[in-house]
Amino acid sequence: MCGIMRIDAHHHYWKIDRGDYEWITPDLSVLYRNFLPPDFEPLLSKHNLDGSIIVQAAPTIEETEFILKIAEHSPSVLGVIGWVNLFDPDHRKHFERFRLNPKFKGIRVMIQDMYNTTDVLNPVFLDALSSYAAEDIPVDLLLVSNQLETVLKLLQQVSGLRGVIDHIAKPQIKDGKLEPWKQYMSEISKFPGIYCKLSGMVTEANHNKWVKEDFVPYIQTVVELFGPKRVIFGSDWPVCLLAAEYSEVMDILVNSLPQCWGANEFNQLFGANAEEFYKL
Repeated sequence: MCGIMRIDAHHHYWKIDRGDYEWITPDLSVLYRNFLPPDFEPLLSKHNLDGSIIVQAAPTIEETEFILKIAEHSPSVLGVIGWVNLFDPDHRKHFERFRLNPKFKGIRVMIQDMYNTTDVLNPVFLDALSSYAAEDIPVDLLLVSNQLETVLKLLQQVSGLRGVIDHIAKPQIKDGKLEPWKQYMSEISKFPGIYCKLSGMVTEANHNKWVKEDFVPYIQTVVELFGPKRVIFGSDWPVCLLAAEYSEVMDILVNSLPQCWGANEFNQLFGANAEEFYKL
């Protein structure tokens, strides 16, 4: 590849029968099947995307091994964001093994699923995350909006973290609530090493009755706070299928971006920022 890459920096692959995905139940019929490269690569081609980043979807070492294996055989996969348990004394051993694969680009912390969010302020967790921050390892942060206050405290204690907030921290789009999400995102945006993914928004809206205008204030807030150099596009496919097709996800985002944006800003959002953040 030459020139500026166009990248979908957040999607998932899975095989249901592996048993890692407890959150994908038969009730979620749209998602309760296998999603693998032959399902996704035509979408990349249709939207003129050069490649993608696979993000872990289950908190297991085995699932990270699974998506790394997919990446080895899929030229369209530019990177993999895996998982390690930062409370496990062996987390560094697993990380060092993963990083032997050149497509392994970082880890994701699943704060969203923690029973007690303040566990991230435990000294054991802080020490582990700080060790990755010291090495400038990219870290995805998965959280929901009511966890932002704790995540802000986390960032205040982990110096220099290269982090990205997944899914704009899942604000209450369905209810049209901007605060206190906006207030906390404003504080978080002041950390220069923190980026924000414009991803995973359709599933926070009314799945059956959303309109493009529902997303405008959230997307424009993120762009205003983080600027064009610290925002990253991700489809969150196939999870997005609960509420929208891939093309609709793209339309929502493009429809909501500042009218003053030109080619340079679009190139940053749709590839250059991900390339820089994940050190592709």
